[in-house]
Amino acid sequence: MKDQIMKKTNTTTCLFLDIGGVLLTDGWAHESRALAAKAFDLNPEDLESRHHQAFDTYEDGKLTLEDYLNRAVFHQKRSFTRAQFRRFMFAQSKPYQEMIDLVTRLKARHRLKIIVVSNEARELNAYRIRKFKLDSFVDCFVSSCFVHLRKPDADIFRLALDIAQVPARHVVYIENTPMFVQIAEGLGIRSILHTDFRSTVAKLASLGLRHSEGSHQ
Repeated sequence: MKDQIMKKTNTTTCLFLDIGGVLLTDGWAHESRALAAKAFDLNPEDLESRHHQAFDTYEDGKLTLEDYLNRAVFHQKRSFTRAQFRRFMFAQSKPYQEMIDLVTRLKARHRLKIIVVSNEARELNAYRIRKFKLDSFVDCFVSSCFVHLRKPDADIFRLALDIAQVPARHVVYIENTPMFVQIAEGLGIRSILHTDFRSTVAKLASLGLRHSEGSHQ
């Protein structure tokens, strides 16, 4: 009976999710690049500079991983191989298992569509989806590398709404970057700024998305 009442009052039919910072660690964040510079004896300032010149284009799906590595790392002869560096990059991704389990429970309990809206580079994205089995609960990946749009471009959210075929008012978006939350809210998408598991659970519950019977969070 409680579930029936909840379904009548809860208008949320779809969750939009970021990946890096929400479901998983960031794929290739500043901290990871600093570790790489140390592990491979690279000049960290040069790596950062070259990374920032190339990575946005890589996330847009307009460079391959090999192109990115050629520009950021292998512009000169190295004592290590591309395969070694790729393995190091991929190994930086770790799961936030509590969040993955939470989304899986919410999907089952509330029959939600789960749509990822994320800035992700193609090879890293493919690895992360496969490694952490994200496609076992995500219905669609609106990843920047696939759609050639990146947050903060509002068009990536408009495209996600078109693909999901749901009105903005029926969506809840979980995101860890304040600017992206503001952009989504500007389109009428209710959004949660994710800072930690417990506060996100509480915010979801306040929107009628409890993950278990009798849960107050």
